[in-house]
Amino acid sequence: MEAQYTLPDSLTNNEILRYGRQLILPEFGVTRQQLLKSKSALVVGCGGLGCPAAIFLSAAGIGKLGLVDYDEVEMSNLHRQILHKEKAVGSLKTESVMRGCEELNSRPEYRLHQLALSSSNAFQLISEYDVVLDCTDNMSTRYLLNDACVLAKKPLVSGSALKFEGQLTVYNYKDGPCYRCLYPVPPPAHAVTSCSEGGVMGVIPGIIGTMQAQEAIKVLTSLEGTLSGRLFLYDGLRFSTHVVKLRPQQSTCAICGDKPTITQLIDYVEFCAALPTDNPPAVRQSQDERISVEDYKDKYLGRNNHILVDVRPVHEIDICRFSYSTNIPLNQLLNLSRSDLSQALQLPAETAGAEMTSVVICLCHHGNDSQVAAKYIKNMLADLTPLYRVVDITGGLDSWAKLVDDNFPRY
Repeated sequence: MEAQYTLPDSLTNNEILRYGRQLILPEFGVTRQQLLKSKSALVVGCGGLGCPAAIFLSAAGIGKLGLVDYDEVEMSNLHRQILHKEKAVGSLKTESVMRGCEELNSRPEYRLHQLALSSSNAFQLISEYDVVLDCTDNMSTRYLLNDACVLAKKPLVSGSALKFEGQLTVYNYKDGPCYRCLYPVPPPAHAVTSCSEGGVMGVIPGIIGTMQAQEAIKVLTSLEGTLSGRLFLYDGLRFSTHVVKLRPQQSTCAICGDKPTITQLIDYVEFCAALPTDNPPAVRQSQDERISVEDYKDKYLGRNNHILVDVRPVHEIDICRFSYSTNIPLNQLLNLSRSDLSQALQLPAETAGAEMTSVVICLCHHGNDSQVAAKYIKNMLADLTPLYRVVDITGGLDSWAKLVDDNFPRY
């Protein structure tokens, strides 16, 4: 007599074997595995957070996984964006992440969205998925995703990582707050530090991105204990964790409140005064107060007609520097008095009758801090402006390495 078996609907023998360690969890089981297989998730940003989030959603058996990014893989990505391999440098990040996920699990449906998310496409795209993961690194996209998810009635799993620290929460889920409930108005663009400026230890986005996948799975399968209304804080340097309670959904919120004033997506670049990238904020100095890296090479390199002030922190000076530059870290420079600044730059004490002698040129990594430094020096030494022109180098050392000298290290 042939044996008779009862198998779960929609799960194959191969899937039972593959997901078996999840199926035997009493809190998860067959029912939630089947539910996860029928659900979809959209990962926005295929970088340090998006890579671990995508691979663990794929491994867990998500039904459909959407991947959004407009960028290409760079060598500087590889220490934290773990799905991108050396041979993928120069290729599209979405394709690189999909290859890594497919090699692990070919069963989910993968959809690639090679685009920059904007007010014109976000709502339609988000409407096609059950949950959205914010794996980006900029303020404009954070507000855009929040508003689009509220309007489309989709939960948003939001993560961030910088230096040795990470944060994680779930917005717009089960009457919990949205991002605007907590931050109605964006901070000044120059007050927000990105990974490209502040740096990040590679494992930190790996930890937070993995937890984003965890929270997305809990949302999709209605598991208890999501971070809705709570914020998880991780400090990898001190190895400490905290979960803090967030303020509840606000009745006065402009997007999810009782009388919302935002009923459609707006111009988030204008609203945040910042581009949807992790590049430095908009220029503070006027263009005539700046010089290009090519100008510096042609007019100043190897000549004694200028003072080069490198305002990067000391630990970045150790990576690479112009040997003749004067290093004054920005946080120290902004606390120097008029006399201390003159001494640090070795400027003459007496200016009467002197003629134009030199140019003070400020330099940093990306050309952001150098603008702040140049403006400060110019204001502090206003009486010396007939003697010293104060400028900074657009794009900083990164542009120098890209456009002038490819032997100079990039980081």
